[in-house]
Amino acid sequence: MSDPHAERVIAELRGNTTAEMRFEEHLRPIRYVITREGRLAMPAMLAMLKCFDTVLFVPQCYEQATEVQVTLEQFEEKGEAGAIADRWRIYHGEPDDLYWATASVDCVRCDAVVVDGEAIDLSNPLAEHEARICKHMNEDHQDDLRLLCKHFGGTEIEQPRMVGVDPRGIDIRARFDVYRVPSKEMMDSPERVREVLTAMTHDAREREGGQSE
Repeated sequence: MSDPHAERVIAELRGNTTAEMRFEEHLRPIRYVITREGRLAMPAMLAMLKCFDTVLFVPQCYEQATEVQVTLEQFEEKGEAGAIADRWRIYHGEPDDLYWATASVDCVRCDAVVVDGEAIDLSNPLAEHEARICKHMNEDHQDDLRLLCKHFGGTEIEQPRMVGVDPRGIDIRARFDVYRVPSKEMMDSPERVREVLTAMTHDAREREGGQSE
């Protein structure tokens, strides 16, 4: 049986792309993505990379925030690692910082419970299919994406662009931000993605019809 606290943390990290990082006496807003292997990736200041005590507050620093103790590792934007930086740009645009880092999760405090990092599996079984699924949805299902954002993502987006998919939902980029549309059921294969998103779209259309009456 899966740990409900770990599941809550995974949903929280997947459901956001922004956080505040505390390093030394500093607190800095950051934007992150999750790599296919399940590490957080972000642009970084040199001071962050030199600090041994780094904590992410997701989505921002306040009393009930999820606190994620992380270990940063710098990477160069070349070769296979360049794909990580490209993924970040797809989500967030051009970075302000010059360096790049991935972050492994050491431990997490959420709702007064501490969860070991080894219990937090953020790897994505849909990673190798992600680009194809996003391309298909963006080219052929713009209206469906708008409905999903409105009825399940809590926001209306005129030109939504799907930039990510994982078993727990899809990520939609708008003009200035990235929004999460959580799935109603787990999606662990391309076939399940199609089934679940189709069912959610039908549900959204029925809600839309009810609102117009």
